[in-house]
Amino acid sequence: MTLPDPVFPDRAGVRHAVRVLDSGAPRYALVEGDRLALLDAAPWHGGRASGQTIARAGATFLVPCEPGKIVCIGVNYADHAKESVSVSAVPDEPVLFMKPPSALLAHGGTILLPPGVGRVDHEAEMAFVIGRRTYRASEAEARAAIAGVTAVNDVSARVLQKKDGQFTRAKGFDTFCPLGPSVALGLDPADLGVVARVGGEVRQDGRTRNLAAGALALVVYISNVMTLEPGDVISTGTPAGVGPFAVGDTVEVEIAGIGVLRNSVIAR
Repeated sequence: MTLPDPVFPDRAGVRHAVRVLDSGAPRYALVEGDRLALLDAAPWHGGRASGQTIARAGATFLVPCEPGKIVCIGVNYADHAKESVSVSAVPDEPVLFMKPPSALLAHGGTILLPPGVGRVDHEAEMAFVIGRRTYRASEAEARAAIAGVTAVNDVSARVLQKKDGQFTRAKGFDTFCPLGPSVALGLDPADLGVVARVGGEVRQDGRTRNLAAGALALVVYISNVMTLEPGDVISTGTPAGVGPFAVGDTVEVEIAGIGVLRNSVIAR
């Protein structure tokens, strides 16, 4: 299934960083109208304009960052806690788990459902990319550490999650971390709409202002546990409405100011 090219919302003060194939090699770029201005490195690694541009139409878009680690937060919205089978309220401290970089999938890529895993759910999430090495951050340092904002689908094999009593296998399969389509630089993560659709039907519709632990608090908390490196991703948790999808579906995660992350689904 061929899915439409990504749309990058026009918002004052926000630039969209992407990764694309250029002559078969991955390159970072900034979206400039119908062109992509190629960079010599990722923006969070000090990338500068190379002076080259390529057409946006028909470009092959890749996952827009290359994280060494993907740190995720469990049960970070009160409405999701109410629908959860494992907890009844948001925990006192953020619940951390991780997805491997091998789970990453670009906009337009195909989610592969492994045989025999049972129910697999979508979880629409706002995530952000770390822009500088950060350890034991103050709130001011946390603010400076956030390079940009993106969208994530925290795909979850629910039966395995319950069986294992932890998240690694259930959320770590290849293609179980769609991310993109861009990293929105300069976008304030404090109050963004978070929507999930399956086959065009809205399943989740929340706002990041309702996060129990917001972006700055998460950087402070996580950086007291582990050093965060440029390019690392922190995914902030999902609002209410998580539910299953199946082979043949198209799953969308839309974050206001970033655009729509759209993926098709087939059996592995």
